[in-house]
Amino acid sequence: MSDVRQHADDIHEQFSDHLDDVSVEDVEERLTTLVDEYKVPIDEARRSVTNHYLEEAGLEREDISSGDSEKANVEDVDKPEEWIDLTAKVIELWDPRSDSVAQVGLLGDPTGTIKFTKWAKSDLPALEEGGVYELRNVVTDEYQGRYSVKLNSTTVIEELDDDLEVGNDTSEIEGALVDMQSGSGLIKRCPEEDCTRVLQNGRCNEHGEGEGEFDLRIKAVVDDGIDAHEVIFDKDATEDLTGLSLEEAKDMAMDALDTTVVADEIRDDIVGTYYRIEGPTFGRYVLADDVEELDGPADAEELLIKARSM
Repeated sequence: MSDVRQHADDIHEQFSDHLDDVSVEDVEERLTTLVDEYKVPIDEARRSVTNHYLEEAGLEREDISSGDSEKANVEDVDKPEEWIDLTAKVIELWDPRSDSVAQVGLLGDPTGTIKFTKWAKSDLPALEEGGVYELRNVVTDEYQGRYSVKLNSTTVIEELDDDLEVGNDTSEIEGALVDMQSGSGLIKRCPEEDCTRVLQNGRCNEHGEGEGEFDLRIKAVVDDGIDAHEVIFDKDATEDLTGLSLEEAKDMAMDALDTTVVADEIRDDIVGTYYRIEGPTFGRYVLADDVEELDGPADAEELLIKARSM
């Protein structure tokens, strides 16, 4: 079976209970058009076709299941839009900031911790702080390198009698910031409620084209002399690190009629500087919570040459 056909079968299975007039052949034709004629990567083509049928069925993404969720640990979560099963303890519950959210808080297992959101419309039983649960069919999400899981109408919750030890996933790095990656500086995020995806060429992979809302971040590489670590600074951390506020960044971009000037300004300010960075690890990223500038090595020129070569 071809790769496209397998994706078509998966999508058809997701919507077979919601749309009577959709065949596997229809789905495969849409995927083939995107992949062969428009050279769209298969993963993006699958999202686009899925979004088409979601709109046709009047559903939200959280209303459907991939049908193939797999058992995972918290440390395994390193991609959005994957369906998994977790056994986790509720570490903390927070007050929801939206009527669409029934519960929000922090889950943990021996490999680390992760944020969860439970939608109000999912009509699921309440989770209790300190409780240990088997959570089947939850979907992963990502915001500024911080991964989370969403409990939806397809999620199955089973409370367990066991206790569960929660691991510490905090990292501390001391090293040189040797590169600032693409997607840093002044960016735009999808304006749809509860969607935080970065727009690519003015388009959200899930919600399509939109005006977007400005945000500020840094995606950096910090070299500790042994390993290179990918670190994300969110808006607050970026403002603290650079002294440049989001409003100032927007004004700078407006004056230049070019958003890339913000990234260039930040790059000149931070690349080649030594830092001590502490924060939680999410997938391959460290999220900078506490940052301290350090004295660098005597040979700063060698460091800058290394940075420019990356």
